[in-house]
Order: sequence, then structure tokens, then C-alpha cells
Amino acid sequence: MSKAQTLSAADRAKLEGLIGHEFAGKERLDRALTHASARTDKGNYERLEFLGDRVLGLCIAELLFRTFGTATEGELSVRLNQLVSAETCAAVADELNLHLYIRTGADVKKLTGKRMMNVRADVVESLIAALYLDGGLEVARRFILRYWEGRAVRADGARRDAKTELQEWSHAKYGVTPVYRVEERSGPDHDPRFKVTVEVAGVAPETGVERSKRAAEQVAATKMLEREGIWQPTSAGN
Repeated sequence: MSKAQTLSAADRAKLEGLIGHEFAGKERLDRALTHASARTDKGNYERLEFLGDRVLGLCIAELLFRTFGTATEGELSVRLNQLVSAETCAAVADELNLHLYIRTGADVKKLTGKRMMNVRADVVESLIAALYLDGGLEVARRFILRYWEGRAVRADGARRDAKTELQEWSHAKYGVTPVYRVEERSGPDHDPRFKVTVEVAGVAPETGVERSKRAAEQVAATKMLEREGIWQPTSAGN
């Protein structure tokens, strides 16, 4: 779409079908799809993005609270952070093919790929705000459930990179960053062993031993996540 155009009636109908809502205020949908670089006199999505981020967070928190009745606050926080991340929002944008509808001053082809992930994620949040303003919380919630519920209940939804998970949990729970310290390096150069301790202020430390510093950090982080109930223990203990 060129920067001077608004959605055609056909494009709007197609997009509204994917969204699951027919807008009463068509200008809200246009604004949600307009990047600041388009330089139109109709405004852009930046303010909508601010509101949409909060509506998404509320609906996802509610979904997780209802779905995972025995999950700890830490696990819920980790899952929430993953589901409202730019990566997830951009994936929803790609599922909707939103790059075909975004108004921008640049070539729309540049809106695909990792480099423009944040733009696509921002537009999804703006779209949520537009739905909220046009139809209320139930309309926004229905859209969010349509595109996030399956992602929320995936078995691996709370288990990604152990260091990343631990950092997100410790920030949410204690407002601190985990500290890793190499306690010992042993063994020959061709088969070394690193002993690493991870510390989070407020909980007992954990230690991991592996053939590289990075792997030992992952082991230590995994052990702490499992001990604190953020992850379920695996069958093969570390």
C-alpha cells in the first residue's frame, strides 16, 4: 500500500474477516495501520500502541491465570513475558499478513523479516487498542484469544533458554539480575570442566558443572528454575 492510500473496501473487509470484527469507526483501523513515516494528517499508531500493550497484558494475564491453575507467580510471569514479547506479536502480525496493509513511508517489502520485527509487533498492539476503543474489552479479548490461546497452552510455553527464563523470573520476582561466577576450572585442555554458581538475591544459589562456561551456566540456571518451581524437573537430572 502506498503512503497516500487508505484501505480499500475489499482490503478492509478481508482484514476485518481475519480480525473477527467489523469496525464502526473505520478511521481507527486506518490509524492502527499507519506508521509515523507515512506523514499523513490522520495521525499514526503510536498512541494506540501504548494502550494496546496494556490491554494485551491484561487479557494474557487473565488467560494464564485461568489456564494454569497451579502455576506459581514466577511461571506465570515467565509465560506472560513470552506471550507479550515483540517476537510473539510479530508472529501474530505475520499470521495476519499485516505487512500487506501497513501504511508507511518506506517500501512495504522492508516490513518483512527480522529487521522490522518491532514495527509489525507495534501494529498488532495498535490493532488491539483499536478493537478495544471500537468494540470494548470483550471484542479485544476475543481477538487476543483467537490468536494467543493456542500459543499460551503449548507444552513448551514456559521452557526456553534457561538463562533467559531465570533472568525474566528474577526481574519479575525480586527486581534483580542473576550473577554467574566461575568457581573452578579443572581437567585437561581437551576435556575441561567448569563449575559455575548462579546467585539471585533472596534465594539460595545453585551450581552447575559442564564442559564449557556457557553450558555450566545453563545447568545452574536450570537447577534454580526447577528448585523454585518455575520449571517442572526433567527426567534426567543435572
